[in-house]
Amino acid sequence: MSVLTDISDSLEHGKRKLVVKYVQQALEEGLEPQQILSEGLLPGMDRVGVKFRNNEIFVPEVLVAARAMSSGTELLKPLMAENGGSSLGKAVIGTVKGDLHDIGKNLVKMMIEGKGIDVIDLGVDVEPSAFVQAVNDSGATLVCCSALLTTTMPALGDVVKAFEEAGLRSKVTIMVGGAPVTQAFADSIGADCYTPDAATAADAAAGFLTA
Repeated sequence: MSVLTDISDSLEHGKRKLVVKYVQQALEEGLEPQQILSEGLLPGMDRVGVKFRNNEIFVPEVLVAARAMSSGTELLKPLMAENGGSSLGKAVIGTVKGDLHDIGKNLVKMMIEGKGIDVIDLGVDVEPSAFVQAVNDSGATLVCCSALLTTTMPALGDVVKAFEEAGLRSKVTIMVGGAPVTQAFADSIGADCYTPDAATAADAAAGFLTA
């Protein structure tokens, strides 16, 4: 259907107003919100992720596309709730205690939302206990933590410990990332997953929630 292609293409190129226009048109044509999401918005965001991984586009272009995605999904969310539409699952995301960086965290959030995942964003400087509380409150099964400073990397381990102490470790998948973080460090603190960039994080998150 051409309107779904129009949505996808407009999103890929970050044209927010056109995305909104075509989503509204698709709804007027009687398409289901879930179909508009899965066959229009998500394929466009997937292509953005591929381009980002291949260094064909960079963070500014991804942010513009993600905002266009957000505008489109805002139109669909109320209708999907009415129709019992479901997301892939829920994720909690935040930058760890002592760290005030949020650009990387925000980019990961947008890319994960672009996979059709509901995200509870705790912001920056987040206590380990706040991650646990958010999982208890929301029922999320995925926890995404970032640290952008070598001095705050140990706080990633504190998050893992907090879930162990709460008896919830087996119920959540913990993903970690950030400029100084490595696979070896992620392994050393017992995290489930490390990803080097936002697009890879989004792919991994979707993989965990559909496994």
